[in-house]
Amino acid sequence: MPGVVRRDGDPGDNELVELLVVMPVLNEAASLAESLQALQPLRRRGASLIVVDGGSTDGSVEIADRGADRTLSAARGRASQMNAGAAAQPCRVMLFLHADTRLPDGAYELILAAIADGHAWGRFDVRIDSDRPSLRLVSWLINLRSRLTGIATGDQALFMTRAAFRAAGGFPALELMEDIEMSRRLSGLQAPPVCARAS
Repeated sequence: MPGVVRRDGDPGDNELVELLVVMPVLNEAASLAESLQALQPLRRRGASLIVVDGGSTDGSVEIADRGADRTLSAARGRASQMNAGAAAQPCRVMLFLHADTRLPDGAYELILAAIADGHAWGRFDVRIDSDRPSLRLVSWLINLRSRLTGIATGDQALFMTRAAFRAAGGFPALELMEDIEMSRRLSGLQAPPVCARAS
């Protein structure tokens, strides 16, 4: 893909994986090592982790090289970066994860179980890590909106089948709210998102 530079991994290593995790980053060095460490259990289960950098100047790329299966460079902007990551590895299911978002325990199984149940895409409930009541209210409202409207945000860790991603045309080239527009496209094509959670 033009504008994408592959920095790590075997150039011929394009086997189909069950779950591809795509993380767009831009100057995330302060917390990126911790974020990538939290994803190592998914890698041990067979997930492939691709970090797509949008022009960091703080050492994020070097950190990503040590904690991901591949590090790519793409034009700045989450949509561009996520689309680049999605194009880099054949997979059945993809998860788009912000660098400051932590997945719940058992996320690998929860995602694949939701897909196995026939859902083409989904999300997790968001929980803001804060003791402030106002922020707990914000997270509750975000989750409620998702249930009522079928709209999900990138902070809710969007996941989808590759077929659904392609049917939606990938993330739209927007500077902001590409996740909202992607949700609208997916809801129009595939029904509202499932909320992955432990039973």
